[in-house]
Amino acid sequence: MSQRTNALLHIKSLYPTLKPAEKRVADAVLRNPNHVVYLSITELAREAEVSDATVVKFCKRLGYKGFQEFKILLAQDVVEKHSLVGGEIKPDDDIRTIKEKVFDASIRALQDTNHVLKEDSLEAAVKALARAREIHFYGLGASSIAAFDGEQKFSRIGRRASAFVDTHMQITRAVLLQQGDVAVGLSRTGETREIVEAINTAKDCGALTIGITDHAASRLAKTADIVLLTCSDASLFTKCGISARVAQLTIIDTLAVSVAVVDGHRSKKVLDKTAEILSQRTR
Repeated sequence: MSQRTNALLHIKSLYPTLKPAEKRVADAVLRNPNHVVYLSITELAREAEVSDATVVKFCKRLGYKGFQEFKILLAQDVVEKHSLVGGEIKPDDDIRTIKEKVFDASIRALQDTNHVLKEDSLEAAVKALARAREIHFYGLGASSIAAFDGEQKFSRIGRRASAFVDTHMQITRAVLLQQGDVAVGLSRTGETREIVEAINTAKDCGALTIGITDHAASRLAKTADIVLLTCSDASLFTKCGISARVAQLTIIDTLAVSVAVVDGHRSKKVLDKTAEILSQRTR
């Protein structure tokens, strides 16, 4: 399924590029898509407190012919989604509800990321990483966890990989990269200035760059040579970045396993060697 045909994921991906009035339409749709599929254009405009023309512009901004095409694809999207608890954690939620919301946020992030992640972009990233002389992972905040995981996973299969989560180290190490190297920038919004700057620097120095982000129209996505899209709930546990982190980690796992498979003999030899030395520490 393409991202464009999945209306909800398409809205989330392009949300930062929408104008304020269009964002009110997007908010109304994302808040209750099951309800919106039964509304007329005028009814949706009234709920979003915008004009009918703004709703039409919103649909066209997303690449649809008009409101009817958008509503048809939204209805298909709603039918395909299975029931999840979802929503923000509330002060009166009991432990069972909190557990369900946290788990469902991660499940939804993985399902949605699986839909928007393009195989051709993934294949191009794997090819570049498999032949890379040196690999850098740049991340800040919650994304730093995925950056460190990238370093650990690729190092274990014999690749020269490093994670940089300090802004000064990111830029000073990026400037030393060259052709044949790969730099991976992680940012849910794709607008983290320091990450975009590091990726841009690495690119200027000749390295191939990969951006992992929620937003296809973000600065990171526009800067990177290859874009791997994630899809997480920006309104759920925003300060913790829970669902975004899960999506990023799963993409890192997919890349590492794919690279290991590309050069299976080398990867197995390194994994066996590291497993042996670690087993000696447990005897």
